[in-house]
Amino acid sequence: MSTVLILGASRGIGHELVRQYRADGWRVIATARKAADCEELKRLGAEAHQLDVTNAEGIAGLGWKLDDEKIDAAWLVAGVYGPDHASFPTEQEFDQVMHTNVLAAMRLLPIVAPLVAATRGKLAVISSRMGSIGERTSNQGSLYRASKAALNSVLADAALTYGPQGATCLSFHPGWVQTDMGGSAATLTVEQSVTALRATLAKAQPSQNGAFLNYDGAQIPW
Repeated sequence: MSTVLILGASRGIGHELVRQYRADGWRVIATARKAADCEELKRLGAEAHQLDVTNAEGIAGLGWKLDDEKIDAAWLVAGVYGPDHASFPTEQEFDQVMHTNVLAAMRLLPIVAPLVAATRGKLAVISSRMGSIGERTSNQGSLYRASKAALNSVLADAALTYGPQGATCLSFHPGWVQTDMGGSAATLTVEQSVTALRATLAKAQPSQNGAFLNYDGAQIPW
């Protein structure tokens, strides 16, 4: 049985990843910040661990729990949008967004990537096209944009480190999705986005290690 790890599975894309992988017979290990959400994940058939990705001790504890696991696919989904404005963020706004979207990845990927490399598996982070500098046409949500550009940098470093060890590391734009973050006017349902993300990851080749991809597999400029 193949094993997938989903970090940030309480709702939206992460929750749907759990549902779809379980429906396909995968063993699913998933995390959520709240105990009640962990119970919901267990009802879906996942092995659930409570984790606040901004808590260093919690991340270390997860690393201990995952010791000796062999992970075929891993998804880092946890993230926040923060303020929508393009003006100076407050220190609290900056800390919340950067700690969740960037620092968590810098702490989690060194724990997770070796477990993925052991199976010559695949590791994906949920980024955003808004983090692309090459496609930048708006400064709306500038803090979120900066955080996703930084997340892409973290992923690129992971690809350089763990790609030679066997892990294929990818950054994904999930599309404009009907989640709490994307809103009801978004063009993709969560099910559509996750179905495409899973298919794209499944057919990804080691030669794509370090790529920034749209949910449908199209390349996105950094």
